[in-house]
Amino acid sequence: MAKHAYSGTAVTGKKGLSLTVRNTMMGMSFILPNFIGFFIFILIPVVFSLILSFMDWDGFNAMTFAGLRNFVAIFRDEVFRQSLGRTFVYTISCVVFTLFASLGLAVLLNKDIKAKGFFRSSIFFPYVASIVSIAVVWRLLFMKDMGPINAFLRFVGISNPPGWFGSTTWALPGVIIVAIWKYMGYYMIVYLAALQDIPRELHEAASIDGASSLQYFWRITLPMLAPSTFFVVLMLTINSFKSFDLIFALTEGGPGTSTTLLSNYIYNKAFISFNYGQTSAAAMILFIIVGSITLFQLRLEKKLSR
Repeated sequence: MAKHAYSGTAVTGKKGLSLTVRNTMMGMSFILPNFIGFFIFILIPVVFSLILSFMDWDGFNAMTFAGLRNFVAIFRDEVFRQSLGRTFVYTISCVVFTLFASLGLAVLLNKDIKAKGFFRSSIFFPYVASIVSIAVVWRLLFMKDMGPINAFLRFVGISNPPGWFGSTTWALPGVIIVAIWKYMGYYMIVYLAALQDIPRELHEAASIDGASSLQYFWRITLPMLAPSTFFVVLMLTINSFKSFDLIFALTEGGPGTSTTLLSNYIYNKAFISFNYGQTSAAAMILFIIVGSITLFQLRLEKKLSR
């Protein structure tokens, strides 16, 4: 046996690399492309943006050092302050209502009902549909005079329905409605997967003990869904703060600046005003906000899971 082990070691030595080293190199070869992509397309732009936030640059002339002037200027900008507050309103609304909608749909479609596969696919479809096509359809649905939504509101007795995307008051609620409709299907699938992982024995034991459906939901289902709920809240928060494409396709940040969020503000500063210093300063503020909220949620989840 000792001779066999020695000969095996010798063979490994002749090959030049041990099995552990070869496996490590193989694993690194799989993740190396991702690291290269992260380095080129994320890390370098973030570092450059951080440097640029302390510079004055219009993209054509030479950079000049500005210190904290860019940060002071954007905080004095009323449009920035409004877009910051509007971003928090949009994020909180999307997180809360999408969470409840996706959870409710998942619980409903986890039951033995007819055509539940069709309903699951139908609700998930908006998530994979084209942003442009979704925007066109919803702009038609929300038309003030000829849209079917306002026609229904008139039918139920509302004589002066909202102007939706043509109104500075109702444009943001309209965008929030579309965002909830689009993304709730994806998070419904997340909850469905989690619900199907709950052992049936728990339900049977609760039924034997005389627990009602509501008691089973509050005492067993919700606690078992806690990790999935944390994931949903975290992803919804990050994606809502970064939301740009849907809003741009629906309203382009208008009318006026009524649906201009931080992401739209950054776009306008960069590609309309060509003020890349203030653009980078606003992007750094958004990065700090999202990073702080994410760290808080991670620490809270770690504390609650103990």
